[in-house]
Order: sequence, then C-alpha cells, then structure tokens
Amino acid sequence: MQKKILIAYATKTGSTQEVAEKVAATLHESGLEVEIQPIRNVRTLEGYGAVVLGAPLYMFHWHKDALNFLTRFRKVFEGGLPIAIFAGGPIGKGDEKEWQEVRNQIDKELGRFPWLKPVDVEIVGGKFDPSKLSFPMNLLPAMKQAPGTDFRDWNAIRAWASNLAAKFKPILSQ
Repeated sequence: MQKKILIAYATKTGSTQEVAEKVAATLHESGLEVEIQPIRNVRTLEGYGAVVLGAPLYMFHWHKDALNFLTRFRKVFEGGLPIAIFAGGPIGKGDEKEWQEVRNQIDKELGRFPWLKPVDVEIVGGKFDPSKLSFPMNLLPAMKQAPGTDFRDWNAIRAWASNLAAKFKPILSQ
C-alpha cells in the first residue's frame, strides 16, 4: 500500500495555499495520494510517506510556522522521512538579483537546521496584493499604494511538482 504525501503550508494572504493546491493537484495527477493542510493543523506525521512544506518569506525571514514545524518534527525528519520545501518570494521587482536574494535567504533559514536533508528546495515566486495587507503594514501609505505583483510561474511549479512525483514514487512504494 502506498503512503500519502502531506502538503503542509503556511500563508498570510492565500497565495502560498494556491501554490500548495497546485502542487497537490500535480502530485495527484501523477498517481500519488496527497493530503493538504495548513501547518498549524498538522498534529502528527504518522502515516505519511513524504512531506512537502511550503511557506513564504516575509521581511527576510521564512514564515515562523514553517520554522516551528521543522523544529517540532525534527526527530521524524532525522529518522528519514523525505521532505521537499518550497518558499514564496520575490514580490518586488522580480529581477534576477531579487530571486538570488530570496534563494540566499531560504538557504540561510534552512541552515538553522543542519540535520535537515530536503529532497529538493524550490523558490516558487511570490505574490503581493496591497488590498490584503494586514496590521501594521496596512497603515503605511507606501505599502498600500505599491503595485500588486505575482511572480508565481504556474508551469514551473507544475514541472517542479512532477519532478517531485518522480522522486517520491520509488520511496512511497517501498
């Protein structure tokens, strides 16, 4: 019997959830059984054969729920449960320099967990919608007037998830 893949995500405005849903759909289309949950709802990793963890970068830090998730389930991942990670960003100019800064930042954040050996780490691009700003950012006129951006490349996200399916299938059928 094939084990399920858990897709756990953190989001503030819903854009990371949309990416998680696309990853889940792609893995499912590849014949894998998936379950998708907000990180805060995950109580156990028992019964899962792999995990895909996704969260955005905010103000140069990965979402705290993702960091707490890795800390909470350290022993499970040290025990060999495969994990793949995606991070949302950039949201500014979207130029090559910003993409590299996001990659450097996620590498720095994951470096806090030297025991972690992800199957893959992907930067999926981010989305900024000034109408969804929350306190205190919604008080800053410059933030509210900034143009919206969406640097998520859905074809690249599907390709990455398809590649994950190929990596996970042999592991899940053992």
